[in-house]
Amino acid sequence: MPASLLEIVDRGDGEIVVQRADDESEPLLTIQFSDEARAYMMDNGLEVARVMIQAGIQAAAAISESGNDELETAQDSTRILH
Repeated sequence: MPASLLEIVDRGDGEIVVQRADDESEPLLTIQFSDEARAYMMDNGLEVARVMIQAGIQAAAAISESGNDELETAQDSTRILH
């Protein structure tokens, strides 16, 4: 896949998307906050989404660097996130 510039766009309705800057096609990633979550975050939803995206990229890079052996082990165990 060729590298392209990505942008984070706040659509104003609680939905934040990551999309290619030069392409109007379907977003690559969508984060949607409920009304309750938006009220809790006040006007910081875009910043929270940016941090979530950054953490996801870092996690994907770590998984990629660790190889498939760890990935297979992680898929075999049950994971609960609280």
